[in-house]
Amino acid sequence: MPHPTAADAELAEAIADALALIKPAVRAQAAYTLVAPATRIKLNQNEHPLDLPEALKREILERAIREPWNRYPEFAPRRLLEQLAAHYGWDPDGILVGNGSNELIQATLATTLGTGDTLVAPTPTFALYRLMASVLGARYAGVPFAPGFAYDVDAIIRRAQSEQARVIVLNTPNNPTGSALPDGALERLLDATSALLVVDEAYQDFGGPSAIPLLATSPRVVVLRTFSKALGLAGLRFGAALAHPAVAREIAKAKLPYNVNVVTLTAASVLLAHAGRHAEAVATIVATRERTREQLAGLPGLTVHPSAANFLLLEFADRAPADVFRRLVDDHGILLRDVSGTPELRHCLRLSIGTPDEMEATVRALRAVLGA
Repeated sequence: MPHPTAADAELAEAIADALALIKPAVRAQAAYTLVAPATRIKLNQNEHPLDLPEALKREILERAIREPWNRYPEFAPRRLLEQLAAHYGWDPDGILVGNGSNELIQATLATTLGTGDTLVAPTPTFALYRLMASVLGARYAGVPFAPGFAYDVDAIIRRAQSEQARVIVLNTPNNPTGSALPDGALERLLDATSALLVVDEAYQDFGGPSAIPLLATSPRVVVLRTFSKALGLAGLRFGAALAHPAVAREIAKAKLPYNVNVVTLTAASVLLAHAGRHAEAVATIVATRERTREQLAGLPGLTVHPSAANFLLLEFADRAPADVFRRLVDDHGILLRDVSGTPELRHCLRLSIGTPDEMEATVRALRAVLGA
């Protein structure tokens, strides 16, 4: 290994000076990353198990080809907003589109949180909420789930009241636990707190109640939706935020202009025109989820938690999740998500729902790994 030179030392000092300009709270946070081995069965990112049919892709591309690519897309794509309004049953003036719902999470929190403000969320949940709160200088207050990863609504209310929370973020069904809010929980949170309720419904197509009906009566509700899961558009990145039009106008100030490209806008429009196809696919995924849960339920030392999403949380009583993860990859070519680095999930792996054949193979592999 070559010895460090004076130039190396000078560069290291310059890097340290540059990093000193980054907020300490940001440097203290782990980045949102994912490194995963290539396998024959990929069940680690809660993606739709089937790609779009070639005919549907061609329809999207043929429509996109007719658009001028040398021009910016519409600042607010009115026709698409009206399609989204019809699909979700909401006012097109209260809908924002984004490069995935992650961008809209970022914009919503950027317009509401500042230094010293508090965001309350259940824990464990999607890591981006904590990361964004830290970047914005806000405090993240996590509220543990009740036993069995059920939402503890009373605890969320108490924490939001004691912290004078500015924002409460609820991922329902929750990633990575699959938990859905009980009926009436959002109404209780609205009555008992003064916070903005940001309801991330990335997985709502697969189960659980929706907050969309509350939009008509409460301007303190923002609902986030994505096309990455139930609609199978993860590769093109499209999401929507639904809010009272007055609130949506403020969130739009933190959204980058022309943030969604012409191809993705076209794809979203075409997919909305084929909504019936997606409903059938979702029904198949839900049926596959329940069948897989039943097949895994009797395996020794394994708890399969109830889920309203397109994944299952697997908890191992006497096996290290990292060992199960490696055996599935090395011996069976099956990739799950190792979530055991999170303290509350130290005994857990997350299993995305794939095709029926993929799930049958995964059930057989887990039986072999667990000696069943």
